[in-house]
Amino acid sequence: MTAPTTPKTAPKRITARAVEGQELALVGVVAVLWLVLGLATDTFFSGANLHNILFSMSPVAIIGVGMTAVIVTAGIDVSVGSTLVVVAVVVGKLLRDAQWAAPGALLVALLLGALLGLANGVLTAYGRVHPIIITFGTLNLYRFLAYRVFDGEQVDGVPPSLAFLGGGSPGTLAGLPTAFLLAVVLAALAWVYMRYVPTGRHLYAIGGNAEGARLAGIGVTRRLVGVYLVTGLLVGLAACVTVGSAGTVQQNFGVGLELQVIAAVVIGGTSILGGRGTVLGTMLGALLVATVTSAVTLLGWRSDLTELFIGLFIVVAVGVDLLRERRRRSL
Repeated sequence: MTAPTTPKTAPKRITARAVEGQELALVGVVAVLWLVLGLATDTFFSGANLHNILFSMSPVAIIGVGMTAVIVTAGIDVSVGSTLVVVAVVVGKLLRDAQWAAPGALLVALLLGALLGLANGVLTAYGRVHPIIITFGTLNLYRFLAYRVFDGEQVDGVPPSLAFLGGGSPGTLAGLPTAFLLAVVLAALAWVYMRYVPTGRHLYAIGGNAEGARLAGIGVTRRLVGVYLVTGLLVGLAACVTVGSAGTVQQNFGVGLELQVIAAVVIGGTSILGGRGTVLGTMLGALLVATVTSAVTLLGWRSDLTELFIGLFIVVAVGVDLLRERRRRSL
């Protein structure tokens, strides 16, 4: 007499592949788009335009590294644009009015960004409120704080102390924007951490099933606080890139930045439901966003079409993700 057999059920797989299918598709999309733009315009493949694309994607990519970790845990941070303007105006005034040196201003930017990110993390992790509610609230609070620091006027005449992070000649290394190279290094470190380090792998477990991760002994609260803190720190770094390139700090800094960052992450294949995604996809998503922005400018189209195309990309990416999740659950 044989013992009864029980059906085998495959455990839910928390994915962090080196290269996802959506990332390969993105490479193809970017390649086709570049080919079309190269044929449609005379200046797309000029050194100046390619340099501008790489630099313009850099702040989005830098913040996107942190946002990838946030969304992998099934969270979101829509306050990054407001965080950036708070840091930017503080740094601008330190450089111009207090005549601080670049290292001190950079340190303040990182600490201030981390502090604002920490507030998001603590409220989200300990308040047990959905992060979109928390960060939408801090989006408004942080921008109000920035307006108070501006005191009714933009910050002009900022010394070029942070120009080594900007897009001009002081901000290049081996012909590439320093900010872009910095984004690549940060993305590489994050890729290794999230793929090979146990605490990085925990982020996928939290996004897949937070309660299951908690029962497995993972410090869910600490991890959630950490990803928002790191995201805030990276926003502080991106603010220094922006100040270093502009030489002035305007009150509309960061408006719409959260859309670009979330678009880069989601288009890059990170599931808005959590549990899946890589920073490699985020880098490709940021490149696509920067390419679309450049294309709209070169083709002489209305600038608001950029937001339209980015919004469409987000809708398509989220739709594909939801269909893929539904198919996985039906198996």
